[in-house]
This record gives sequence, structure tokens and C-alpha cells, in this order.
Amino acid sequence: MKTKPCLSSLKKKLHPSGGDFDPEGQKKELAALEQQTTEPDFWSDKQKADSVFSKINSIKDVILPFEQLLKEIQETYDLIDLYEEEDDNNPEYQAEIDARILELQEEFRPLKLKTLLNGKYDKGDMFLTIHAGAGGTEACDWTSMLMRMYLRWCEKHKYKTEILDTLEDEGGYKSVTIQVSGPYAFGYLKGEAGVHRLVRISPFDSNARRHTSFSSVYASPVVEDNIDIEIKPEDIRIDTYRAGGAGGQHVNKTDSAVRITHYPTGIVVQCQNERSQQMNKDFCFKMLRSRLYDYYSAKLAEQHAAEAIEKKDISWGSQIRSYVFQPYTMVKDNRTGTQTGNIQAVMDGEIDDFIESFLRWNQEK
Repeated sequence: MKTKPCLSSLKKKLHPSGGDFDPEGQKKELAALEQQTTEPDFWSDKQKADSVFSKINSIKDVILPFEQLLKEIQETYDLIDLYEEEDDNNPEYQAEIDARILELQEEFRPLKLKTLLNGKYDKGDMFLTIHAGAGGTEACDWTSMLMRMYLRWCEKHKYKTEILDTLEDEGGYKSVTIQVSGPYAFGYLKGEAGVHRLVRISPFDSNARRHTSFSSVYASPVVEDNIDIEIKPEDIRIDTYRAGGAGGQHVNKTDSAVRITHYPTGIVVQCQNERSQQMNKDFCFKMLRSRLYDYYSAKLAEQHAAEAIEKKDISWGSQIRSYVFQPYTMVKDNRTGTQTGNIQAVMDGEIDDFIESFLRWNQEK
């Protein structure tokens, strides 16, 4: 049948030797991790145990679908051989095989994508912070729209989200910080970091003029507490204050909100989502570790010209993506060239094409 070469090409990509996957290496790593769970003192360190199980689940998340896909490819080969014995020229047989191969290619696509998520923290949780930029009320509304877009994407992909902090303003939010939890959360969303530009007829302008607004997105991994990032007491200031917005009387009557300022770097993090001051403080320290990891990593990256150029691309005033509502509809990623005219679908969280194209572009450059 004519479809055999397509099937062979797909199987070659899955082949342990020279393919896109390393199943044998992952199986060895999985066996070593599972061996750790049998050690007598394994549960003495709950945080370490949780980390081991997280790694086990992330490996199985790739290995099991990989093995299932190989099995389905072999079954399709067997079906082709059966049809060739009966009548190779039967158009119904050919159509069935063609449809099956398309299904197999769709199953392969997310597996292939995960091979691009090989950064140190790609498999873990992340913080997503959106700041309103130039545009005043327009930009605050744009920040709210972006927040909704990411929350919808997370909902579609069954990621857990928690809004840790918001700074409200007329028209929307000046800033919002979301924790996204689930396998490969940081790996998938890290490419969203940068400036997002909106062009539309303003709903706040009585003259219905076209406005341009900007919001910046910041993505950083949730760094585990055992990562060696030293935070000296003399280097920080902890402020407590009364939380604003929703939360009931308890929130408004107690100084439950927490802000931490890190003097050496100028980094400021804050959280008011939790009801107790201690819980907000714990979240602030977690965010601070994450931001410090990213800060010091960027310092090291400045030694390399290529990395320095990449940082400039993410700086304020250099948008990574444009969203145009008028005079035409289009969303275009300036890095990869990926674009679509279905802007409503994008604002409803359909951003997988942009995420995938960034990961491929990032690997190739």
C-alpha cells in the first residue's frame, strides 16, 4: 500500500536508536526512581518523596503513550498486510488506512512536543505574572483579557491555577500573579514571557478611536525549597498590610497581606490571596526564590552574546506577539511568524499553535 512509507517514517522517529525519544534511558531512570521508593527511610523526607513521585509520573507520562503508539503502529502494519492479501486496490481499505495514519500522527504530535521540554525546570510548576504597561485603563483591561486567556488555556489542559496576587485599577488589573501547577507547566508557558501588544477600537473611548496597549508577561519556575538560593535576613524587608478587594471581612480587618523586598536585586514580591499572614509569607518566599533563580541565571547568561540578544527581545517595548482586533483580525507571533485570523479562539485560550511553534523555533535557533 502507498501508506507504508508514511508509517515507516513515523516508526523511525519513535525508534530507540536515533529517533526523537530515548525510551531505554528513561526506563533506566524510572527504575532507579522506583527503587528509591522501596528504601526504608524514603518517607522520612516528605518533600523529597513528593519530588521523586513527581519525576516518576512525568516519565510515565511520556513512556506509556510512547509504548502505546508503537503498539498501534504495529497493529496498523498488520492491518495493511491483511488488506494487501485481500485486495490492495480497494479504495475503502486505502481510505481506512489513511485515516488511521492521520490519527497516529496526531498522537505523535504531543509526544514529539515533550521532547522539546528538556530544560531543568520544564517539567514543573510555574508563576505567571502579567503587568499592564503603556495605555492606562486600556492596558489594565488588556491585562485582564490576557489573564482570562491563560486561565482558559489552563482549564482546557487541566492545569490547576491559583491567583496569588492582584492589583486592581479602573478597567481591569495593573498586575496579576498566577501559580500554574501540573506536568510541564513551565515548559509550555515559558515562551509566553515578553510584551504582548493589543490594537483595537477602544470600548472606553467615546469617539471610538483605535488604541494600542501593551502588557508584559513574566514566567518563572517554581523552585523547590532545597535549591541552594541563599536569602539572608539582612537582605530583605517584610511588610504586612491589609488586603484589598474580595475576601470578606477577615481580609479587610487584619494585616494578612505580605510584601517582601529583596534589597540586593530590587525584586519585590507580594501575596494577599491566603487568609493567614503566614501562608501569604510562605507564598512570597516561594515566589522570591523563583525570581532570584531567574535573576541570577540571567546574570550568568549575560556572559554569552546570544543569550544577551534574547534578553533584549523580551525587554519592554519590543513585543513578542501582536493581537489586532481592528481594522482586521489577526494574532501574530513576531518571533516565529505563526499567525491566525481567529482572534476570538485565541482569547478563549486556543494558543497551542503559538506554544508549539515557539518551542520548535527555540530549539532550532
